[in-house]
Amino acid sequence: MNGASGSGHALGLDTLIRLKRGRRPSSTGGAGVSFPVPEGMTAPLGCDAVAVPARLGPLVVPRLPRVGCVYADGTRWWWIVPTDSDDALTWPAPAHYGQGAPLPGTARLIHRPEGTVPYTPPIPLYLALCRVTGTTPEWSRPLSA
Repeated sequence: MNGASGSGHALGLDTLIRLKRGRRPSSTGGAGVSFPVPEGMTAPLGCDAVAVPARLGPLVVPRLPRVGCVYADGTRWWWIVPTDSDDALTWPAPAHYGQGAPLPGTARLIHRPEGTVPYTPPIPLYLALCRVTGTTPEWSRPLSA
């Protein structure tokens, strides 16, 4: 016996994530333009974006093992990450997480990676942003009693 009560079926993490995605509102909510996938690229995991002030962008780039598509408009840089890259993470201020990768109409592509996927790996991006903002990663903070 596996110790589970009821029907004996447990929902796995993949199932819970799929259920959450199914309940998500429309990707842009009318704010900005949804992320345009560059020609020849695909986004099989969906797209969200992490926006940071433009002054932080050049500090983050050398800390990443891979840089995906990055858009900019002069005041902010948007790093394209897979959908749900905010699960269990609170992105450090002044970063802003945008579901559906809403971008202003003035944003332009400033970096396109080799290959066919537009993503910057979210955990290295999170850690790089923590480092440049002086924020302790969430999982390294002491638990409060």
